[in-house]
Amino acid sequence: MVKDVTIEQIISIEDYVDELAVLLIEVVDGGSSMGFLPSLDLLGSRAYWENVLGPEVILFVAKINDSVVGSVQLHLCNQENGDHRVEIAKLMIHPNYRRNGIGRLLMQKAAVRAKNEDRSLLVLNTKAGDPTNQLYTSLGYIQVGRIPNYTMSIDRVLHATFLYYKIQRLEI
Repeated sequence: MVKDVTIEQIISIEDYVDELAVLLIEVVDGGSSMGFLPSLDLLGSRAYWENVLGPEVILFVAKINDSVVGSVQLHLCNQENGDHRVEIAKLMIHPNYRRNGIGRLLMQKAAVRAKNEDRSLLVLNTKAGDPTNQLYTSLGYIQVGRIPNYTMSIDRVLHATFLYYKIQRLEI
């Protein structure tokens, strides 16, 4: 486990956009399914990050020595009948820092924030076969489905995605 990891919520993207853009490119080039293909360039990555934050999106970053090494997003459902749920999205860890507990720390921080927002249902999806599947089940997420042909790799091969949920108790 890496020491001296801090998890911070990002309110303004401006100070972080360059580091996050490079992080996204590294993660995508490493084969992670983030909605992008390895042809993602810096301009495209920056454009993505410049449009991430909004009233329904909470962004956390993991930092080591003031450098961003990971991130996760919490998407608050803004529908009247869904104000009890959130979606965990785009958990990404720089390839040089994987398997050191950073993803777990980010997921735990997101779950705490969801609880603070009175959100009891957490949902997410991830590519079948991705190492994050083990992380999610170890954190108590339950796999409820598999959608075939959900995402495509650069070689145009289609891959399935798994759907997960977790219900957390809110304090009364």
